[in-house]
Amino acid sequence: MTALPEKTPAGQAVAAAPARSLIDLILDTLDDAKAEQTITVDLAGKSSLADHMVVTSGRSQRHVAALADQVINALRDNGHGRPRVEGLPHADWVLVDAGDVIVHIFRPEVREFYNIEKMWQADFSADQH
Repeated sequence: MTALPEKTPAGQAVAAAPARSLIDLILDTLDDAKAEQTITVDLAGKSSLADHMVVTSGRSQRHVAALADQVINALRDNGHGRPRVEGLPHADWVLVDAGDVIVHIFRPEVREFYNIEKMWQADFSADQH
């Protein structure tokens, strides 16, 4: 059985709401799961790896693992398949590769040590001589 489009009182069909973008889905999921200090880095033009990188923190290893699980489930439930995941058993730093968006979830101490967002926020547009 297929769903019929909704109609206005005048009988005109209403267009379906656009699907949330991948980055919005991930950011909303992290926010709902109480991720801390979430930032996004626009990688367009800086890297062919992805369009966006998200860096966030969980309060503990358990929280980091729960954040990763929430993102993985949200991606799967919204038709984005199952992403590649690294670091989940130890949950100090979990990487979730969702294709166009790469998510790094850290414990605060590990995030401070690696400071990867600083590296990617550098200005790569300066002339290279």
